[in-house]
Amino acid sequence: MRKLVLFDIDGTLVLTGGAGLRAMNRACEDIAGHADALAGIPVAGRTDRIILTDVVARLGRDLDEALLAELRDGYLAYLREEIDQPGRGVKAVMPGVRELLDALAARDDVFVGLLTGNFEEGARIKLGYFDLWRYFRCGAYGDDSADRNALVPFALERARRHGLPDLSAEHILVVGDTPHDVACAHAAGALPVGVATGGFTVQQLRESGANIVFEDLSDTAAFVRVIEGSRVLGF
Repeated sequence: MRKLVLFDIDGTLVLTGGAGLRAMNRACEDIAGHADALAGIPVAGRTDRIILTDVVARLGRDLDEALLAELRDGYLAYLREEIDQPGRGVKAVMPGVRELLDALAARDDVFVGLLTGNFEEGARIKLGYFDLWRYFRCGAYGDDSADRNALVPFALERARRHGLPDLSAEHILVVGDTPHDVACAHAAGALPVGVATGGFTVQQLRESGANIVFEDLSDTAAFVRVIEGSRVLGF
């Protein structure tokens, strides 16, 4: 049976040293009038579109399509600059990610995709910097919906267009580092797989509804056992 494995990006595959936050603050600076437009607005696990909606709402405005396009284009232009900066905190591929993606790419029973709140071009910029974009033929992005819980069907439909046979939700895994990723999987009837390399602990991810949680993705064999249906106690 084929499996569709959908990965989140920020905190799951990579950390960018804050490049995305800096770029979005710069894009919002003109309309906000200051350089900290995102101060106090939660970003972890949320779509770029809903983050921008919150920024604009705090200014008493609506995020119509014209304003969205302006902010998105500005953000992407700044992200191309910021991704090359040293940044603050961790800027790296998360432990085990390259090895895991290589192992999954070698299997003919696994289709690997993305499920992320990033705009598609933002996802390309971030993953391209770390030479990871090449592993993903398609996915679902913040362009598709402001609601992360609506994204799994977009990813599944695109995977089908790339040759994935029809499969039920129980054969879809959503891998992420936040409770939003877990909720997204449950909303679609998919299997959430938590990874505690972002801002949430193993316990917090379990409490949010993920029965399978890894400290990180360095144990490729253990992850493969999950794909193959073997549930090892202690995850």
